[in-house]
Amino acid sequence: MKFIIIIIFLFIVNCSGNKVSNFHGSKALDLKFEKLIINETNKNDLVRIIGSPSTVSDFDKNKWFYIERNKTNQSIFKFGTQKINKNNILIVELNNAGILKNKKLLDINDMNDLNYLKKETNKEFKNKDFIYGV
Repeated sequence: MKFIIIIIFLFIVNCSGNKVSNFHGSKALDLKFEKLIINETNKNDLVRIIGSPSTVSDFDKNKWFYIERNKTNQSIFKFGTQKINKNNILIVELNNAGILKNKKLLDINDMNDLNYLKKETNKEFKNKDFIYGV
């Protein structure tokens, strides 16, 4: 009995009230976005301010993407489901000389929920038709 009480005590003591937060990508993109000046910032400045890009476009090597995502566990009762707290994507376009020509910051409000069409296709023949028998 004492052994079970000790195990329960250790389990309770090791449980933390702090929520676990998973972070991916570059931190504080919204603050770094303000430091970027169009027609003045170059590639080297971008790497110094933000770091290397998360990905570079396959179709246009002068389009860089920086991603920032923060997810937090909701509660112990929801069995590990996570809530997205921060989801920022910074899209940076450079000209051929490597100077910043356009910047755009997308946040969590720009995410789209996909809706699927729930329409059924009606068959054009009935059970009594000749085609149904074939």
